[in-house]
Amino acid sequence: MQFIKKLLTWPRSIYFLLPIIIIGLFWSNLASAAVTVSGIEFIGQATLPKGLYFQKTPVGGLSGITYDAQKDLYYAISDDRSEKAPARFYTLKIDLSKGSLKNGGVVPVGVTTLLNENGDKFPPDTSDTEGIALTSKKTVFISSEGDVRQLINPFIQEFSLSTGKVITTLPIPNKFLPDNNGQHGIRNNLAFESLTITPNDKKLFTATENALIQDGAAAQPNTSTSCRILQYNLLTNQPEKEFLYQTEPISPFLNFTGKFASGLPDLVALDNQGSFLSLERSFTGLGFAIFLFQVSLEGADDIQQIDSLLNVNSQTIKPVQKKLLLDLRTQEVLLDNIEGLTLGPTLPDGQRSLILVSDNNFNSLQRTQILAFKLKIESPLIRLLRRLLPNFNR
Repeated sequence: MQFIKKLLTWPRSIYFLLPIIIIGLFWSNLASAAVTVSGIEFIGQATLPKGLYFQKTPVGGLSGITYDAQKDLYYAISDDRSEKAPARFYTLKIDLSKGSLKNGGVVPVGVTTLLNENGDKFPPDTSDTEGIALTSKKTVFISSEGDVRQLINPFIQEFSLSTGKVITTLPIPNKFLPDNNGQHGIRNNLAFESLTITPNDKKLFTATENALIQDGAAAQPNTSTSCRILQYNLLTNQPEKEFLYQTEPISPFLNFTGKFASGLPDLVALDNQGSFLSLERSFTGLGFAIFLFQVSLEGADDIQQIDSLLNVNSQTIKPVQKKLLLDLRTQEVLLDNIEGLTLGPTLPDGQRSLILVSDNNFNSLQRTQILAFKLKIESPLIRLLRRLLPNFNR
């Protein structure tokens, strides 16, 4: 009763200001708060036929994928090094109209050959295209891992969607470039697999799949590796920040072959505030281990000025924040070599879709597998309540 009496004694202007304050908080939270994924639900898969040819090219090696919301189409980059056909990306139609993905729901509808600055096709073994990200300018950025063995540098280039020709080449910082002695730069086939652009088209991000040589060891059984996330400003086309991303240590299972690979093959930006989904992929000796994480740059240290993590006390560096969202081994699906992911369209129930794609390595024992998921995004109202009430929903 005392509290109610005090309320009644407040100036009347307070009763008008309170709703304005609450609405202001809500809208500021809506505009500035990072996207939070509260869950991921598997909604189906499709597999392209083995040995599929489209427009005289073998469809395979799909290592990255990006979504064109205006056309409801996807662009998937092949990592064929112009050996089986010229370097290229495919246009795919993926049917999620009923809120799920069924076999037969993925169809190639186009293929675009990549052309270098001279308007020529990339010669064999001069590129290893792995990541792809769509802009609002009817272009795509594509990343290549290069070839350390031949001292071919990695690249990040912008290509026209209509002609496939290079428009822009982003500068690669020297610390990422391989050297003659094998003591510096990217490791072969463990470089720029990932590529993503923020929704406002202002920032582009890529990451090394494993540590640079001067940053530490590559991933080993039960041992993680130190990847670098590289941030570009697309207003200036210059690199501006780098962040430390630590992969998860993976235990191999029944590894009769002795082969092991683990790393960070892709990222997708969720918002303009530094929130991502990351994909970690490992070959464990018996099948694949695939993990999806929510990643945040908030509070992470910028390591752009550090040329070698081995020359500093890396324990003092704050890496990006990670939260495990899904271990795909818990799903009732036989996993292949998943390497790419992208946000897809809004599903009939209003939730956002997520698409993953596998690289079949042009191997007859593997598949081009497309997995579909539903993202459960926490609403702005719930985020506001969490800000105002720290113990909300605990």
